[in-house]
Amino acid sequence: MGASQSQSRSPRDGSGHGRYGHSRSFQQQPAQQWGAGGGYPYGQDPPGGYYGAPYPAYQQPPPPSPAATQPPARAGGGASKPRLDRRYSRIADDYRSVDQVTDALAQAGLESSNLIVGIDFTKSNEWTGKFSFHGRSLHHISSTPNPYEQAISIIGQTLSKFDEDNMIPCFGFGDASTHDQDVFGFYPDERPCNGFSEALQQYRELVPHLRLAGPTSFAPIIEMAMTIVEQSGGQYHVLLIIADGQVTRSVDTASGQLSSQEQKTVDAIVRASELPLSIVLVGVGDGPWDMMKEFDDNIPARAFDNFQFVNFSEIMSKNMPQSRKEAAFALSALMEIPQQYKATVELGILGRRSLKSPNRVARPPPSTGSHDAYSYGSKSFSKPNSYPQSSTSSSSYPHYETAHTAAPSSTYDNQVCPICLVNPKDMAFGCGHQTCCDCGQSLESCPICRTSITTRIKLY
Repeated sequence: MGASQSQSRSPRDGSGHGRYGHSRSFQQQPAQQWGAGGGYPYGQDPPGGYYGAPYPAYQQPPPPSPAATQPPARAGGGASKPRLDRRYSRIADDYRSVDQVTDALAQAGLESSNLIVGIDFTKSNEWTGKFSFHGRSLHHISSTPNPYEQAISIIGQTLSKFDEDNMIPCFGFGDASTHDQDVFGFYPDERPCNGFSEALQQYRELVPHLRLAGPTSFAPIIEMAMTIVEQSGGQYHVLLIIADGQVTRSVDTASGQLSSQEQKTVDAIVRASELPLSIVLVGVGDGPWDMMKEFDDNIPARAFDNFQFVNFSEIMSKNMPQSRKEAAFALSALMEIPQQYKATVELGILGRRSLKSPNRVARPPPSTGSHDAYSYGSKSFSKPNSYPQSSTSSSSYPHYETAHTAAPSSTYDNQVCPICLVNPKDMAFGCGHQTCCDCGQSLESCPICRTSITTRIKLY
């Protein structure tokens, strides 16, 4: 099952079609599209480099010496033991472009992978970019890609080589139509996006029409991914969850206990380990991420280690050329994938149905018939018709800075409690609406949407 055999494998479902019945012939994305091929300057630094010195051309790292892959000869000249199988190993950690990370994944034994994308549309996205995204909403749409677009583009490019039909199911969660119960598809019929460029385009189409809400739970998107894996006949998938915050944990949750959202997320991760599905959670924005790191380390026993957390903002704030940041992020997100792929092979769960799918059905996307009054940090929002194009990678991604940039001021009405009209908003409910703590403690239902209040979160 080495990587060299992947080109001659039989079609996924034996009929010459991919998991959704579409033709599996892969066509490279047009070079002029943003985020694709030569049109998006991955690994191309401006003349003279980012810091005034030409960046040295990367040379493919030499293969490990035989001593690293087999034990030394026995004393007395006896025959050495068989060489260790290096397939499915963790890949190295020194790459300077996304393409080199892709090659390393193939050399480590990854043969085939299908990408699923889940995007967090909870209310906190409006303020968790205060430091890492210059005070703008993390879903802010402009001529430069936001953190969600960056993560999709980098991971999409890295894994596209391993996806035979290039179809990417994309979903959103945490908005006013789904809260912590459902997901919505990027298309009404759950049709997947054709490549990550179309995923980015459809994301931009949807953002202006969404009402950010909450609370945060990853259980619905994990269960949706499990359903897709089961429907595909047990093909290997990578679920990329991009979120701005941790699973909701209200102030009412006792120490050592899990909130309802946390418990459901943990249960979903454990059940997902019975399927050929890897879960990569990418944290964007300011965090905090301390609980998420503990979450990663303390999930109960599973069939295999199927969950990985990556702090996107931390990587992208490092003082290094943009192409190195992209490679570092792709590496951090995907370095365990070959091992996890191997686990699905050895457990015998790759290529077979488990009959344990939750059979989730995605809701349709919010209507795009009219524009909602959301600017996402821009006073004059206008939806671009196509992706921005740039000539240098220095302008293609916003540079993350450690300097604190003040968030844009909002109106008085948006800052004060809608009940007393005096105190600032410092408590959020599960529906995403906010009041002050004095008024919010005694409420049984949200004064805005009348939803029963089950979660109260203190804002600082």
